[in-house]
Amino acid sequence: MGNMCSLLSRPAMARLPTGSPREMIETVSEQLGCSATSQEVAAHLDLHDDLQHLRQEFLVPTVADLPPSKTRHNNPTPNPTADLALRDGSEECIYFVGNSLGLQPKNTKKYIDEELEKWAKTGAHGHVMGSRPWAWAENNLEALMANIVGAKPEEVALMNGLTVNLHLLMVSICGNNKPEVVRSPVLKVLSLPPQLAFYKPTPKRHKILLEDRAFPSDHYAVKSQIQLRGFEPSKSSIFLKPRQGEDTLRTEDILSKIEQEGASIAVVMLSGVQYYTGQLFDMEAITRAGHAQGCYVAFDCAHAVGNVELQLHNWGVDFACWCTYKYMNSGAGGLAGAYVHEKHTDTVKPALLGWWGHNLKTRFQMTNVMDLQPGVKGYRLSNQPILLVCPLQASLEIFNKTTMTDLRRKSVLLTGYLEYLLQYHYSRDEADPGKPYVRVITPSDPAQRGCQLSLSFSVPIRAVFKELEKRGVACDMREPDILRIAPVPLYNSFTDVHLFISILGSVLSAHAYSNLVSICTDFHINDPF
Repeated sequence: MGNMCSLLSRPAMARLPTGSPREMIETVSEQLGCSATSQEVAAHLDLHDDLQHLRQEFLVPTVADLPPSKTRHNNPTPNPTADLALRDGSEECIYFVGNSLGLQPKNTKKYIDEELEKWAKTGAHGHVMGSRPWAWAENNLEALMANIVGAKPEEVALMNGLTVNLHLLMVSICGNNKPEVVRSPVLKVLSLPPQLAFYKPTPKRHKILLEDRAFPSDHYAVKSQIQLRGFEPSKSSIFLKPRQGEDTLRTEDILSKIEQEGASIAVVMLSGVQYYTGQLFDMEAITRAGHAQGCYVAFDCAHAVGNVELQLHNWGVDFACWCTYKYMNSGAGGLAGAYVHEKHTDTVKPALLGWWGHNLKTRFQMTNVMDLQPGVKGYRLSNQPILLVCPLQASLEIFNKTTMTDLRRKSVLLTGYLEYLLQYHYSRDEADPGKPYVRVITPSDPAQRGCQLSLSFSVPIRAVFKELEKRGVACDMREPDILRIAPVPLYNSFTDVHLFISILGSVLSAHAYSNLVSICTDFHINDPF
């Protein structure tokens, strides 16, 4: 009896069979006496999902809610996205696009309304009143964010947008023990040596290492930073590319490139999770390799934060930036995050200063003498928009009801279940070369991916995308032939995955396939991110 009580006291997910996602799925199907592809397996996994209640914290669009796709010709009367003859419009859509924009937490509107009401009733007094005083509201959230990225609260700041933060962190002033001749009047006022970091190129060490297919904004930021220092981007950039015939980067190739080029690399700057392929990089190994060569190591964590477990502090990452509107659900253009390791607190200072980088205790004394906050807090320029703080608070409070370890545990199984069903139903069939098939370009090793799978189709991608939309599936398309599908553990279910696979089957059926080319119209891609 004691052993049984102990077993039942464990979380339901922990009572599922152990092993790889495939092994767990097949064991469950054997226990249920059904096919591994049966809906019964999805229902059983949902029943044992300790996080299923968190879906109730979000607003999930219905099938009928989904907006129409726009054409590139800006057709003023486009057809509705969903075909209500194919799906019940009152049902919740299958929302697999949290990698682009997370769902809205239900408390978002409440918190925003509270601040609008406070503004209406108290005016300027709202700067120091209420549960979210406008003068320091974001400070109250930084410990929650630090838990998610594996950092200390003092290493995290919530401010600006991702690319703004990336520029601020690369254009910095780095102190050292060497005497310097101070020529800049600005630097004389600050009593800081005129040396630039984190990107401080020298004739021998001036290169930045990044993925060839990094998000465009990262490319633009890197190129402009190199040009700002008077270097040539084509000579000061190193782009990592997969091997011929492969879709993703091998860790050994990344580490080898760092070792080969390390003496000339100033900054290693990679994604935490690659936005196109969904590949999760070995951030710890990359950081260690970069430091061994004397490089700073940074990560764009836009697709990693809230998606995978991060330990930025323990890994020794020098600096990182991220947005919060994807897996962090803060809404389009939401308040971004920045991180600087505490080891740089006394040696790295911002080059561009603003009032909000001043110590809060003396900020309003108006002496015009900067009392700079230590570490990343000193990079703040202006007060953060309170209406952007509200949705981020709503989301962080949901994350605080669980742990990234538990979210990751569910995510591995949820995405593994998606991969299992895709391989079962839509693998390439050499005996039937005319059958449409799907190829997953995301690594099959769960340790090398987050929740996203990037799917390559053998049939016209735009037609598949449009047919999925008509059936109430929200996902996104990337040229030339990729659909990104991201089951998010906070609000997606195993039943969502099973239903998606069923709907995909109807899209790729012989009847639908015969019409794919004819319905493949030239329409605008809905999700740029």
